[in-house]
Amino acid sequence: MLGEFLKSRRAGLRPEDVGLRDYGGRRRVPGLRREELAQLAGVSVAYYIRLEQGHADNVSDEILDAIARALRLDPAERDHLHRLAHPRRDRPPEEPVVLRPPLRHLLDAITHAPAYIVGHRTEVVAWNRLTAEVFVDLAAVPPAERTWSHQIHLNLDYRARLGANWPVVARRNAAYLRFRAGEDPGDRRLAALVAELRERSPGFAGLWDEHRVGGLDHGEARIEHPAEGPLVLPFETLHLPGDPQISRLMLYAAEPGSASEAALRRLAATSTRLSSAELAAG
Repeated sequence: MLGEFLKSRRAGLRPEDVGLRDYGGRRRVPGLRREELAQLAGVSVAYYIRLEQGHADNVSDEILDAIARALRLDPAERDHLHRLAHPRRDRPPEEPVVLRPPLRHLLDAITHAPAYIVGHRTEVVAWNRLTAEVFVDLAAVPPAERTWSHQIHLNLDYRARLGANWPVVARRNAAYLRFRAGEDPGDRRLAALVAELRERSPGFAGLWDEHRVGGLDHGEARIEHPAEGPLVLPFETLHLPGDPQISRLMLYAAEPGSASEAALRRLAATSTRLSSAELAAG
């Protein structure tokens, strides 16, 4: 993955982007040549070629930072480069997901905004009623496909709810999966998810091959609800470091006094969807 990432970022730069003079002539590949990148980073061409071939044994953080600067990487991409060059070797054994009762109680107490708990592979571990009402009725989804990655790339009804914002959400999801693959390259379940999406989704393979990386800390959801129309819902992420198999709690809240807030209140009052706790109770 290291070589593919370096090539993708090198292909996205032109000589003039990094202060080099382009003497014209046809380039066999788009973007900077290896020789130009090595010059910018202050390393030998042979050394850089070895990195693109995936040979990163004993490469120093200083050299990686120099290459990151030469490639104009943002902080998330720079960290991703370091993780690819120095992958973790001590992956802990897989454990079953156990949701602590206080987390379940917190989720159930949120009644006027969508909220859910998600794992490291975008799997939805638990959700409240408004998550099912606003986004996807997860109780009707096969358990193996209760991931946001499945819903974004394979669920046409959810894609319709995302409307014109679907390309943004789809690219953000692919970037997050790349981020996670760099954090835990030995995660076979994550690799299987990516392989499934590449096979089943016409657009996912192209997004994956862009090699974008990014976390998911805050943002804004835009939904075309079939009953309530457009909803604008800013979201925040609460990371849960004390639970190894759980990633974060996602909270959405409409602007006070907005049409979206009024719509959420109406949906909360009339919802017949099931939360994860109600589904588990049978």
